[in-house]
Amino acid sequence: MEQQKRPSTVKGYRDIWQNHLKARSKGLWMRDIRTCDVQQILDEIADLGLLGSNSLRHIKSQISGIFSYAKQQGYFDGENPARNSAIPRARPSEETYAYTLEEILQILALLPEPAATVFAVAAFTRARRGEICGLLWENYREGEIQITRSIWWGHITEPKTRKRRGAIPMIAPLARRLEIHRARCGNPILGPMFPNLNGEPMDLGNVLNRTILPVLNRCAICSRQKDECGKPKKGMHSTPDHSFERDASRPEWHGWHAARRGLGTNLYRLGVPEKTIQAILRHANVSTTNTYYIKSAADDTRAAMAKLENLVIWERIGSPIVRKWQQCGN
Repeated sequence: MEQQKRPSTVKGYRDIWQNHLKARSKGLWMRDIRTCDVQQILDEIADLGLLGSNSLRHIKSQISGIFSYAKQQGYFDGENPARNSAIPRARPSEETYAYTLEEILQILALLPEPAATVFAVAAFTRARRGEICGLLWENYREGEIQITRSIWWGHITEPKTRKRRGAIPMIAPLARRLEIHRARCGNPILGPMFPNLNGEPMDLGNVLNRTILPVLNRCAICSRQKDECGKPKKGMHSTPDHSFERDASRPEWHGWHAARRGLGTNLYRLGVPEKTIQAILRHANVSTTNTYYIKSAADDTRAAMAKLENLVIWERIGSPIVRKWQQCGN
């Protein structure tokens, strides 16, 4: 896997093996494993109640991949025992989040630079976290930026697919913000777009922990800050007169990818067709866009039902109730 996959993918495989499969595979020989053994492993993991169905599906896929690779290398012969195993009933997967345009603008108004510009790039382009770290000034020209690399925990790789190498158009407000950011950095024409003090690509984890979370997780009583772990920072809340109470007027942090989902959702709210959003986000198929990147907000649902309500007049003419549609030009 280390030779063929991206570092982040390899980490996912390694975590599944170390956390879920290694201990349960002791005493089992590949030649003896049957579908019932794979099912028992999946059931045991599901019974812990810690994972959702998507995580169990990943675990089953890795078991299947292990046997497929073993067959390719001549260590196993026979039907893949994971093929007919079933995903156990698990707790529902947590719903992912997408920032609304209102939340994005509020966060941008609160954050200092350069964190605000970094978040603006995440919110108004399709770039992922690793791609933002890898942005270069030499690839930014004529209001567009080319994705040429991705950085994950110091590992520099090419974009995952050829489609992701496409140029990202910048909306005018973001382009102006980037030019101000460039001037603040000394008008560089080469090198990382978001450098640290050493001139290396900025670690977005540090940006999050040192700047974003302290700003968003502010105490409503004394306006002091609290870190991601919920423990007061050194020197914060040193007096015992009150407990920390988060300021609910500030948006909550839901992760960098929530900004990417927010882009898809906000474009959809503006009436952009799903196929166009798919092209912007560079998804292989529109079902991924619809399922994971377009979120229906409660206000949108209420507005849609209000539109329906305005089209319908309910009249009781004896029994039963008769629906009479307004004149809509039909």
